[in-house]
Amino acid sequence: MFDHAYNSYMDYAYPADELMPLSCRGRVRGLEPNRGDIDDSLGKFSLTLIDTLDTLVLLNKLDEFEEAVKKTVRDVRFDNDIVVSVFETNIRVLGGLLGAHVMADVLKQRGERMQWYRDELLHMAKELGYRLLPAFNTTSGLPYPRVNLRYGVVNPLSRTGTESDTCTACAGTTILEFAALSRLSGDPIFEEHARKAMDVLWEKRQRGSDLVGTVINIHNGDWVRRDSGVGAGIDSYYEYLMKAYILLGDKVYLNRFNTHYSAIMKYISQPPLLLNVHMHNPTINVRSWMDSLLAFFPGLQVLRGDLKPAIETHEMLYQVTKQHNFLPEAFTTEFRVHWGQHPLRPEFAESTYFLYKATGDPYYLNVGQSIVEKLNTHARVPCGFAAVQDVRTGTHEDRMDSFFLAEMFKYLYLLFSEKSQLPINIDDYIFTTEAHLLPVSLSTTQPPCHTNNTEPQAHEDDLFSYSCPSAQTLFPNNPTFAKTIRDSYKYLTGVGRAQQLKLVAEVSQTPEHEEVVPLIVQLISPPFLGRTVLTAGSAKFGMDLTKQEHGVKGSIVKSVPYTACGPIENAVELQGHIALALRGDCMFAAKARRLQEAGATGVIFIDHREGSSSAETPLFQMVGDGEPTNDITVPLVFLFSKEGATLTATLQEHHNVDVLLLPKEKQLGKAKEGDFAEGETESTTIQLVLEQSETDTETNNEAASLMRENQETRSSPQKDPERMLLPVTDLRSENAGCAMENVSAKSRPYHLSSSQGYPKSSHVKHSWNYIDLHRVRWYDA
Repeated sequence: MFDHAYNSYMDYAYPADELMPLSCRGRVRGLEPNRGDIDDSLGKFSLTLIDTLDTLVLLNKLDEFEEAVKKTVRDVRFDNDIVVSVFETNIRVLGGLLGAHVMADVLKQRGERMQWYRDELLHMAKELGYRLLPAFNTTSGLPYPRVNLRYGVVNPLSRTGTESDTCTACAGTTILEFAALSRLSGDPIFEEHARKAMDVLWEKRQRGSDLVGTVINIHNGDWVRRDSGVGAGIDSYYEYLMKAYILLGDKVYLNRFNTHYSAIMKYISQPPLLLNVHMHNPTINVRSWMDSLLAFFPGLQVLRGDLKPAIETHEMLYQVTKQHNFLPEAFTTEFRVHWGQHPLRPEFAESTYFLYKATGDPYYLNVGQSIVEKLNTHARVPCGFAAVQDVRTGTHEDRMDSFFLAEMFKYLYLLFSEKSQLPINIDDYIFTTEAHLLPVSLSTTQPPCHTNNTEPQAHEDDLFSYSCPSAQTLFPNNPTFAKTIRDSYKYLTGVGRAQQLKLVAEVSQTPEHEEVVPLIVQLISPPFLGRTVLTAGSAKFGMDLTKQEHGVKGSIVKSVPYTACGPIENAVELQGHIALALRGDCMFAAKARRLQEAGATGVIFIDHREGSSSAETPLFQMVGDGEPTNDITVPLVFLFSKEGATLTATLQEHHNVDVLLLPKEKQLGKAKEGDFAEGETESTTIQLVLEQSETDTETNNEAASLMRENQETRSSPQKDPERMLLPVTDLRSENAGCAMENVSAKSRPYHLSSSQGYPKSSHVKHSWNYIDLHRVRWYDA
């Protein structure tokens, strides 16, 4: 998905700021119809490229990162006569340059690449910082909302400076980037200005409620809009108070955050809702709808260590996405659409990631899977991913904001990745509000700003006062913690269980998250004869094994290359066999296509993460690559590492190993409830059901006659229940004889099912050498 989005931008839009995915061209400010404030993000500085740089590193695309840094240094200029948003330029461009500089420096220190790098990105960040500083030239210290990159604010040519208001988040979301820039460059001026703006907002809070408003006058500090919430207009101010403490180690920020947080939980949080109230009279709700930007707040609550309300609000948001596919830009307290747009915002994915890391609950992997599937189904277009104009109709907008690449793919990739798969230790970094990575070591390895003139506020210490909470310590391996909280909100949006099942039945849709049907890989060749069974996951594409009555049988052959991410070198050997392939390096669908084209009749994927097992990790369904997968028709199953090691060791020892791929419920030798006719009791009788070959017609006619004879002598009708299957080779072969001897040696009587048109055991010797036996079923009867 990332490759599709990034390559589309580079192929069709670069060096423009953004990609227009429906038009397959770049959006250049001034050449397209003006979109108002949205266009203030665009500054003719290749916005999407800069915003994506550190994402490339996190996704292990290091060659692409090095090339993108070279392009940025060579092509991007900031001396542009253009008015931009101070807030957006800071979090996207300045943050993007700093995050990329940190990554480049890490790679250079390792000595593997970027040896040519001489802090060019840091120098560019410093230049941009100076171009943003004129916005802070106000009597209060709160910044202007816009600045001209070439002429600043006060210059007559700047076309800015007439504004009197800015949003709280706009003024209070510079401290991470500006402080990092100061500490990395050695120039304290940036951190000083950002700190001053934070001080003003703190001083202007409503002292009775400890809340802040949404819009403030930048000259006198009066509140222009007094509604208070945690969504649009305020959101990242609260986020940056908490994260400034984590990044910079200054307790003042944490004390302020804790004070605000107590007020939020007292007045704004009405679980699972987060409502806007009047800052001077916080018992009054000022509107009956919520905006999608508040979806970041559960992630912030995880950092605070307050998991219960985080789980509650996240579950509410998830129910809204289940109802509308995406979070509408705004929705009512009854979860109806207020504003229908969805510009591919990442905040819900962000909170999903934090909650999974805090709880270890695989439920949040399922939530992440639903995000992936809905993006591929409802937003993917030939030239990237398009924003949704209205979630009610699914219509698209010709828009792919840079934050989609900067944030969405970071959080989704991190959600599904293990730490060992990442090129950096993610715990050493804090995410900015744009998900750029800044090292927490800045608090100790770089000099802090010395102009702090505020005193720490008195605040009662608690467990999390001065340290980041450890969810692993608080809730060790206890996913049920989150489940017990979620359950009461499961049908929050008004679709109860009975209604939901009725709806599902009426429209023949698959439930949003049906339980993954476990499959098995059963070893059926000697010496295993069905006794070795490996639990496997399924795929959302390829052959549906649940609809195959007898499963799929075949001999296994290892793919060369093992990852199947390049041309298959042993196609002749794979012809007519089930391929073994290692997970990783490319998508499941790409591997499946190559192996199917090579002649494989099925594919067993083995997890490349060492030590994973079905006993410890929830099964999941492999998904496609976003492209149509109707061309993939072979069965596909997934084994975790430990189960895969059993299979590969077996293949190495025995060379010729036959397996059966089928649902676990149809496992060979496993009795099922309901398999007994009325009045029957469970016994140790084994019934062998033999399906006839298309050959030996004369013999088969004789068998049919014998079947009728048997039916006439039966005292009660034969029940024909669902049965487990064991494909074996033609029983005329030596192996098949061994299989039958194995059954017989246990003194367990057997007979051939009369219901299938074959004689009972008294006739076996007469037909043994004539009937081509392909399938055997055994079950207790």
